[in-house]
Formats: sequence, C-alpha cells, structure tokens
Amino acid sequence: MENKRQMQLALQMNSGYGAEFSAWRMPGADPAAYTNMDSYVARAKLAEKGKFHMIFIADTAALTVDLNIHTPMFPMDPMLALMAVARETKQIGLVATASTTFNYPYNLARQMKALDVISGGRVGWNAVTTSEPRAAANFGAQIDSRSVRYDKAHEFIEIVQALWGSWEEDALKLDVEKGQFADMSKVQPINLSGDYYASRGPLPIPPSKQGQPVLFQAGGGEEGLRLAGRFASGVYANPYDIESARAHRAALRESAEAFGRNPDDIKMYAGFMFSIGKTEEEGLERRRKLMSFDPGEITGRVQYLGAMVGLPLSVHTMDIDQPLPEEMRARMYPNRMDPRSKRAYDLLQSGLSVRDVLAHGVINYHPVVAGTAEQVADFLEEWFLAGACDGFSVVPDSAHDGVQDFVEQVVPILQQRGLFHTEYEGKTLRENMGVPYEYGRQEEHV
Repeated sequence: MENKRQMQLALQMNSGYGAEFSAWRMPGADPAAYTNMDSYVARAKLAEKGKFHMIFIADTAALTVDLNIHTPMFPMDPMLALMAVARETKQIGLVATASTTFNYPYNLARQMKALDVISGGRVGWNAVTTSEPRAAANFGAQIDSRSVRYDKAHEFIEIVQALWGSWEEDALKLDVEKGQFADMSKVQPINLSGDYYASRGPLPIPPSKQGQPVLFQAGGGEEGLRLAGRFASGVYANPYDIESARAHRAALRESAEAFGRNPDDIKMYAGFMFSIGKTEEEGLERRRKLMSFDPGEITGRVQYLGAMVGLPLSVHTMDIDQPLPEEMRARMYPNRMDPRSKRAYDLLQSGLSVRDVLAHGVINYHPVVAGTAEQVADFLEEWFLAGACDGFSVVPDSAHDGVQDFVEQVVPILQQRGLFHTEYEGKTLRENMGVPYEYGRQEEHV
C-alpha cells in the first residue's frame, strides 16, 4: 500500500562529474564531461528514466576552484546545458540558478520563459542573491549589504513575473484565415520602475503549458525565508540533521502562510550525497579512492576534522588509518557551532580510523551515506517520514556511474516502500511537483 505523501527527487548536476572535485579521475569517468554535452544529456536521461522530478543546476558567475587539480563546480552555462537536455527529454523538470544581483530582469525573464515554452512547461528558476566577491569583480561591481541584495531580489522577481504575464494567456491566435497571429491588445508593456530595476516590456513570448517557470529559492536567514515564503514553490536547503531540517521546513511553511499562501504549495528539498557499493565497505572504498587523488586536500580535511572535535589532528603527527587513542577520544567534544560535529564525534568514538570517518563525509556540505542501496534508501525514508523535507536534491559522488546506480538500485526500493512515484503525474514541472498554476505578477508592490 502506497503512502499518501511521497517524496520528490531532484538530481543536482554540477559540472558533469559529481559531488567531488576529483571525480573526473575515477575509473570509467569521462574526463571531458565538462565540455561533452552528450555526457551531460545521458545523465539527465537516466534521471528521467528513474522518474526524478527535476534536474537542478547550481551556479556562481565566477571561477572558484583551482583548475590545476579540480574540475569546475558548475557547467559552462546552466541555461545552455538545460537547452541541450530539454531537446532530449520529455518530462523531467529543468531548474537553473540565476542571480538577482548580477542580471537584468528582462534578459532573465526572456531566457527562462523561452526555455519553458521550448521544453513544454518544465522549467524552474532558482532565484538567489550573490555574495561572492569574485563574481562581483566579473561585473565590475561591489557586493551590496545583505538587506540591499534581498530588497533587490524582491523587486527583480516582481518585474520578472510581470514580464512573464505581459503576453496574456489567450493573446496568441494563429488564425491563418483572418491573418491574425496574436491579439496585440493583449500584449502590453508593463512599465514598472522600482528603486533598483525597471522594465517597459512587453516580453514577446506566450505562456507555456504550465503558465510560467516555477520559482525556487536557496538561501537561509530571515531574508531568505521571507523571499521563499512570498515567491517560491521549491526551496533547496542544506540541513545536516533531522531536527534542523524539520525546523527549516516549518519556518518555510509559516512564511508561506504569512503571505496568504497554502503551506503545502512550498516544497523543501534537502541536499544529500551518496556513494553506493554492494557493501558498506565498498561504498566507503569509493570515497577513500576519491580522497586519494588529492593528498594535499587530505591534510586540510584532517585538520578541519580536528577542529570539529576540539583536537589538533594532523597527518604529520599521527597515523590516520588507525583509530584515535583512548586518551584523545576522552578529551574530544563536538563543536557546538558546527552541526556536523556530532556525527564526526560519534564516528570517532566508535573506533573508526580518521580516514574512514572522513570517508563517511562528515565534513561535506550535505549529509553523506556511503554504503548499500538499502542504507541510502533507509536514510531518505527516515528523513522523509520524520517530516524533515518534501524531497531531496541528491548528488552522486561520481556522476558517470552514480546516477545509474541510484536509478537502478535505490529508486526501486523507494518505490516498493511506497515512498516514491512510479510514473510522472503530468507533463509539466508544476504538475509533477503538485504546485499551483501561476501566470504573471502575484502581488502589487513595485
């Protein structure tokens, strides 16, 4: 018997390699996946085969890694990557991150809505503010204060929504006999001007099958909650434990209600990473191998782990392939400022070696499960049934085989347990997410 409520899954695509920057060196991986769109499309088609609700692309308009040894964090261009995927898929959603800080509303509204029409109503926009100084430098700008960035974001989204609705839903006629392509009285300028942005419009694009792209948000704090509660149908979040995840989801739902919305119309996706093996040891070995490609990074990870538990850990003074001595375990404590520390503390206390504790992903920016498909499914089930999220944004350790392993091994388990759908609910992203149709501006504020 299926559960009434089922989880939703997004596949986070990154630059084509997976969660770890060293994944491009894994046996069987395509080293050129960053520039090979066929490889990118293949992963998206696998996700669609597994009935993933969407693929999700994060983005920052700056180079933020050392390319001597690491791959880029993001694709060459998220919108162009999604365009390639759109033409090769039919039902999976296509969500891209785009900044409200270093874009213009008209350009972004045009790109997103055009792709939404081209894809048959499958596009989502993850609206974020940008605080990365390297991105600001690429635009010859400085980073605004957090309050200004979010004020801009509200204004930006309002104008984008107005532009999306500037071509009324029944304006397109395509009447060959009368010679009327569209009713121009229903394609009108928006003439909006705020403190930071302005646009005349109209946007010369009719509605898609879902009206307009679905709004997503990623960003914490009171400003992020307010932006999400007002506009977002989906939120990407980074909680490390069930308790904080439940609190964040509850806050999002309260924010939606404060803006007069149904709280069920905002879905939270918790970030999650995995390494699948036939056994737990095999899953851990995948992560050990990924770590082995960059010995210098191991040095930093060991030091970071030490800071999480109040110990001066170093590869130069200890054997990281052995458990910590009892006297060190007696002195350590979880850092209350880091929500990941409790798990690191527990694993070290259990007698695992430092290397194996790191292989469990305790310092990664999402929770990690290294183990069997059943262990991965158990984790997702526990969080979901605890009300910690509405679904997950999943990131494989190495995309070349990790996506296939999840689709072929984890998805069937979730389906057998009644936790995940077996068919798409509809053709559009809104239908598959179970969120309402929207078209044009939702409020009058600009």
